[in-house]
Amino acid sequence: MQWIIFMLLLFISSMEMLTQNRWKKQASAGLLENCTGCVLCSEDNGCITCHHRLFLLIWRDGIRQYGMCVHTCPPGYFGVRGLEVNRCTKCRSPSCESCFSRDFCMKCKDKFYLYKGQCFRQCPPGTAAQPGTRECQETCEPGPWSEWSACTHESRTCGCKWGVETRVREVPEAAREEGTACPAQLETRRCRMKKHCPGGE
Repeated sequence: MQWIIFMLLLFISSMEMLTQNRWKKQASAGLLENCTGCVLCSEDNGCITCHHRLFLLIWRDGIRQYGMCVHTCPPGYFGVRGLEVNRCTKCRSPSCESCFSRDFCMKCKDKFYLYKGQCFRQCPPGTAAQPGTRECQETCEPGPWSEWSACTHESRTCGCKWGVETRVREVPEAAREEGTACPAQLETRRCRMKKHCPGGE
């Protein structure tokens, strides 16, 4: 009788150990899925430290915080390399899709326009929206028109009935330095020439 009870207890004990081992394997497999690229990992919070080439991305879900090791930071973040850990840092502006630093945006989300590292719903005064790039470009404000040139035809100022005269506008030095796109700064129009040249040419 004692022998049967002993065998029964041994069987129950071995079944409990088998169940615990199976649960531990499942838990460690789930933990490894969340700890890819980690040097240190927490079962509750994911990655704590990453391999030196990876970035540590931390995000919040309610009051909980999770870490993940990534090769490149996702949209809305930029990578900062450090001596101990490389981190993904969030762009300050919520309308920024990718940024160079916390306060300098390189690409804005849809419905926003980029101007000097900031995102705007409408381009600031003195700029115009570029639909292709979704950037605000400074509009050109050239100087006044020059006087009309002499009326010429094939470099001659006489001998024909009609010729052409031109005038130009100077683009300010600041606009040239900034590479601001300006419209054509040259105008031409037809003009009457003297039919007869002096000296009968």
